[in-house]
Amino acid sequence: MRDLKSQLLAGRMASAALEFVREGRSPAEPRPASTVILLRDTAAGPEVYLLRRQRTMAFAAGMTVFPGGRVDGGDASVADSWTGPSADWFADRMGCSAESAAAYVAAAVRETFEESGVLLAGPSATSVVGDTTGDDWEADRVALEAGELRFADFLHRRGLVVRADLLGAWAHWITPEFEPRRYDTRFFVAALPAGQVTRDVTSESDQVAWMRPADAVAAVEAGELLMLPPTYVCCRDLTPYDDVAAILSAAGDREIRPVLPTVRVDGDQAYLETT
Repeated sequence: MRDLKSQLLAGRMASAALEFVREGRSPAEPRPASTVILLRDTAAGPEVYLLRRQRTMAFAAGMTVFPGGRVDGGDASVADSWTGPSADWFADRMGCSAESAAAYVAAAVRETFEESGVLLAGPSATSVVGDTTGDDWEADRVALEAGELRFADFLHRRGLVVRADLLGAWAHWITPEFEPRRYDTRFFVAALPAGQVTRDVTSESDQVAWMRPADAVAAVEAGELLMLPPTYVCCRDLTPYDDVAAILSAAGDREIRPVLPTVRVDGDQAYLETT
């Protein structure tokens, strides 16, 4: 996957791309989604938290991804449980409305908790939850994942605020038009809070791991890991940094523009092209 400007597609993705182009299908509307590149420092450099999606999943089956998922209808309703940069500030960074920005940030925090057990929230603007491994936390995580508990209600009941200052906007990718399930995804970076640990808890993955970004990139290029282009590119973009603090600092200066890969068909072959 070294050359992302033109990548030969295979398997299900190739079939979907060829059918889309040959039959002149209309693209599905992309749904808003958030992904968090969760980071931690080690003696060998920063590591990222990765999950391998269940092979039975309808989208990105078997792919190695960061925690994340689609924005829920109630995610924008956490404005009274929020501290850090405002929704307007994130809107300016991400090129969207303040309401959308609030929903993206809230979804990022919620999905990270659902898929890793890590909660980027605390009782005040200067504190973070220290431990989420108890049975009561797990019951709430399961209820959130199942859609039985609204994120705003979860925060209110526990007296917590979203720590928006712990998130840095990093990238913006839109699923190619040939995919039947499409997402307009905002990528954020965040450090693993002190005292918290990741847990292999989500029903959507069958394997989790902490890896150095360079090792993840090498594993993809060796055919040992499957990644969609956004995950691969984000890992590749992280390789120059020596620690998590440098990554979080860099997030504030990154130019964030939407990336929408397109498909090119040449005979019986389909290529995914990224500019």
